[in-house]
Amino acid sequence: MQSQWVFPISALQQTPSVVTSSYTVAKELYDRSRGVEFLFRLGSSLGLPTSAMFTAATWFHRFFMRYSMEDYHRQDVAASCIFLATKTEECGRKLRDVARVCQAKITGKDVSLIHSESPEVDQLQNVILLTEEVLLEALCFDFVAPSPHAELIDLFDAYQEDSRVHDYAWSIAHDSYRTPLCVLFPPRIIASACYVLAQRAVDGPHSASLDARISASPPSASLPTPPSHKPASPDASRFAVEYYGFTEDDIAKVSDALSILLEYYSVQDMQNAPHAASLTMISPPTSSLRPKLYEPFSQVPQLLWQSASVPPAGTSNRTPISSYGGNTPAKTPLHVAERPEKAIPEPAKKVIGRLDLS
Repeated sequence: MQSQWVFPISALQQTPSVVTSSYTVAKELYDRSRGVEFLFRLGSSLGLPTSAMFTAATWFHRFFMRYSMEDYHRQDVAASCIFLATKTEECGRKLRDVARVCQAKITGKDVSLIHSESPEVDQLQNVILLTEEVLLEALCFDFVAPSPHAELIDLFDAYQEDSRVHDYAWSIAHDSYRTPLCVLFPPRIIASACYVLAQRAVDGPHSASLDARISASPPSASLPTPPSHKPASPDASRFAVEYYGFTEDDIAKVSDALSILLEYYSVQDMQNAPHAASLTMISPPTSSLRPKLYEPFSQVPQLLWQSASVPPAGTSNRTPISSYGGNTPAKTPLHVAERPEKAIPEPAKKVIGRLDLS
């Protein structure tokens, strides 16, 4: 049965942010990526297990399939997702601690300088709780959020691949949460795309193409043999597809997932994501005919401000840094502010001054 949380790619053209506001698809995906980056940093600073952060990131994407980013600030939603995940994933943290670390990230201060009894922390606690109420409604109290990492472990156990493939696939799966893949495809489709892309990156430019790796049958297949006598394919490059016994429809989904990952990497600022350079040289599958989703991240803020007479001051074009190279989302140093933004609009609430750290 189709999950209520798996949407067609075309649904990204009809999200509340796009339909009810001035957001474009590219701008929404850019802000989602920044929101997940903020979520990962917050979770890392709180010492949460990666499983809790992946669950929170999945909820983050689900939330914005039902609510607009103009109505709920991504940092408030990210903090609420983290706080809820600390409860459902049994890694409890006090609300005040979550608010204190979140305030440190928002203001660009060291957490030791944030007083736990300050009015700003009290206010942020209220924001997290109010947003959590909407989050619970958006999720329909469905907290199950399967991860592609669990599927990757099965793939790793089933085939003794080069350890570099394992590391690369694990990191690409981390990066997949900066895209909307978790609300577009089941975990095994995402895991297969990460695994195949990792194999291609490690095997090098002269190895089998992505099309060959995800084809329904080996390109050099000879005459068919009876199923009971058919030997296992010696082609390791097609291991993921054969392991799951994917149908043509499944393979089409893997193709789309691969093309979205490669498009995401292609819009990165290579100075901030040097590891993505080798991935941008990989040609996407030719079978994926979906519409383009991303614009270069360095250009998205300018596209948003084209209608403004004066661009916001102090703006940088920083691209979300990938977590490639580590087993958990990296603890990165705080960066200079891009521009202050508002919290959830409420008449009786003071606006939170923010650093755009995500």
